[in-house]
Amino acid sequence: MNDDMTRRSFLKTGSLVLAATAIAGPSGLFNASPVEGASGIPFKPHAFLEIGTYETVTVWVGQTDLGQGTHTGLCMVIADELDAAWETVQVKMALAAEPFKDPLWHAQLTGGSSSFRNRWDLLRTVGAAARQMLVEAAAEQWGIPGTDCVAREGKVFHPDGSSLTYGQLAEAAGKRPVPENPSLKKPKDYQIMGTDRKRLDIPDKVMGKTVYGIDFAMPGMCIAVVARPPRYGARPASHDAKAAMAVTGVVQVVPLEDRIAVCAETTYAAIQGRNALDIKWSDGSSPDLNDETIAAFFKKQLDQPGAVAEESGDAEKALTEAARTLEQSYTLPYLSHAQVEPINCTAHVEKERCRIWMPTQGQTATQETASRLTGLSPEKVEVMTLPAGGGFGLRGEQDAVEDAVLLAKTLDRPVKVIWTREDDFANDRFRPASHSRIRAGLDKDGRVIAWSHKVAAPSVMSRVMPQAVQNGIDPDAVAGIGDMPYSLPNLQVNYVMIDLPVPVGWWRSVGYSCNVFAVESFIDELAHAAGKDPVSFRLEHMEKDSRPYTVLTRLAEKGRWGSPIASGRARGVAVVSCFESVVAHMAEVSVGEKGRITVHRMVCVVDCGTAIYPDAIRAQAEAGVVMGLSTAFHERVRFANGGVKTTNYDGYPVLTISEVPEIEVHIVENPIKAGGIGEPVFPSVTPAVANAVFQATGVRLRDLPFQKDLLLKG
Repeated sequence: MNDDMTRRSFLKTGSLVLAATAIAGPSGLFNASPVEGASGIPFKPHAFLEIGTYETVTVWVGQTDLGQGTHTGLCMVIADELDAAWETVQVKMALAAEPFKDPLWHAQLTGGSSSFRNRWDLLRTVGAAARQMLVEAAAEQWGIPGTDCVAREGKVFHPDGSSLTYGQLAEAAGKRPVPENPSLKKPKDYQIMGTDRKRLDIPDKVMGKTVYGIDFAMPGMCIAVVARPPRYGARPASHDAKAAMAVTGVVQVVPLEDRIAVCAETTYAAIQGRNALDIKWSDGSSPDLNDETIAAFFKKQLDQPGAVAEESGDAEKALTEAARTLEQSYTLPYLSHAQVEPINCTAHVEKERCRIWMPTQGQTATQETASRLTGLSPEKVEVMTLPAGGGFGLRGEQDAVEDAVLLAKTLDRPVKVIWTREDDFANDRFRPASHSRIRAGLDKDGRVIAWSHKVAAPSVMSRVMPQAVQNGIDPDAVAGIGDMPYSLPNLQVNYVMIDLPVPVGWWRSVGYSCNVFAVESFIDELAHAAGKDPVSFRLEHMEKDSRPYTVLTRLAEKGRWGSPIASGRARGVAVVSCFESVVAHMAEVSVGEKGRITVHRMVCVVDCGTAIYPDAIRAQAEAGVVMGLSTAFHERVRFANGGVKTTNYDGYPVLTISEVPEIEVHIVENPIKAGGIGEPVFPSVTPAVANAVFQATGVRLRDLPFQKDLLLKG
């Protein structure tokens, strides 16, 4: 897709040229959806939308259903501008195709809370253009100006009250040219956006009809599991293929570059065959790697000067002139994605095409991987995206795709690669660990005049997008520091890239998930040093009436900040601005005699611009709290003997329902373009809790997960 593609050129080249030919038969556009050349679909003005003569409005989406309600929300945007009758709207997942690529990133992927914010104008234009075409078709039939007609609830109304349904108008509308600049609604005129609708995916999920990747099956398919190195850089020195083949149901043992696959008729047989391989592995590249050596390496690297990621004013000079200076360090561990559904991918390689079925967040990357391995052009790689049982960034990785395609080529039959839970933990692309050291200076009035922040962390970008790493800076690794919601006169950010064999990847809210904990914990420490209220101190350093200022003010109001609180409890706050949204959290906690932290209440205020689907926003915010508390209290990947020590949930506990507090979510009305929601609702959870714990005990928790030993009394 061209960088300079406009809305008009997208509509014209993406599909409108096909509007007149849609009745006659399939064309390039229809390759974007499985209903190629379907009868009864005379009106398909865009890859995203089709209207049938039987009053069906189908929205084709390119984003993966990760369980967050995105598919329903995308339909709401188009349906609102279309003035469709909501009960006629259905959603379908499209194949990987050019029209479904992100208009800014030029790739079809699901991540970075981009599904709405990167397509805001595009999605609305899709619905508005179709509505105008339907109105014009009705006006022509009635012989009156289109301005005399009104579209509402799936019908176009004549001034005399008579009407034609969209289904009745679909064929005629399909023959009309797509308007170059359709009129978009004003926010006050939205009828569907901003309301709570039943999620379109729920009925099938409740009835057990939804086919996840782990459930997918096809005729002739075999199952494969892969033995991967238990230590980083290790390779198989020997294995017993005969013993594996002796297992009933095993079809073939296939050595790959640094791993060995066992293909069988059933999952059980494949796992048993893998167990029988008796692989002897080499020592690997870092046989002494463990928790202690990793911690020591981070500590050593944090003492290095690092590369300057951002600099405004003169922080060093301001520090020497400050009335008071503070310095603290914060540490966060490697985290697993720990999604419920293990990684899986099914592939079938044929002479002229390759088909892939999987719950992926990276359709374009999957096409490119399969194209590279098969020699087929990307257009001949069909990616059928299945619903995912969680993802958080991991499902954009290509490890399972590579194995499935290679094995399908070797066996000349469909192959489904499945990871066990132990495979998931051992071979994850972890959320990077991060160590920060911050120095700041206060003037005589208790205002921050200098902030010097150094981060030591591995780089995700250097692996997945190396062109984004300039002058030794991974912009993701320092996200949330230079763009913190505070106005500081002197700021310096340094980055030290950690080079360890532990693979890292995208994880919910990416760099913000680490850095906001450090920033919001330290801003609280500065407020205490200045002798000021934590909320007032933050507001003093924000632009008045800015989005962060408004959100934090609303949080103080809804959370009853400053009001009396039950004996033994305390409150803490934190705020973040990211992914074109602003979120703030207030935690109400108590600490028991044995150092047990109980979070009684979490209040979340969200400004995500236009709140398209409030129910989904609340659900995402609640999930952000649960996930945030889980990382605060439990989650940490362990390493030993050159590899991953953590093998399953028994060594990686997550938050249980008994630990979930009362959660309140308040949405700020803001009619600007829609921002992200899945990512922004996570980062400020943990610092809000840590700050509340300090208010309750006077003890600062600067490391995750929290060490309750620090809170033991006597």
